[in-house]
Amino acid sequence: MYVCVCKAVTEREVHQAIRGGARSLRDLRSDLGIIEECGRCAGCARQCLRDAEAHASDASHPLHYAPPNLMLSEAV
Repeated sequence: MYVCVCKAVTEREVHQAIRGGARSLRDLRSDLGIIEECGRCAGCARQCLRDAEAHASDASHPLHYAPPNLMLSEAV
């Protein structure tokens, strides 16, 4: 899906920029040139940033704890 029609920037490209270190709309504007023309893409770009932040937060805080495998001695 296109995030910025003016610059023909796709959602995939925005996510690649975020994985590459973009952390703000200013970073995305600098990296991809979005939000320079009409500005209609700002909302979608902001949502991409929020989604990436939420995903990173989920990955760093797993919901379930998995204990290490324990070797159990066999019962005789």
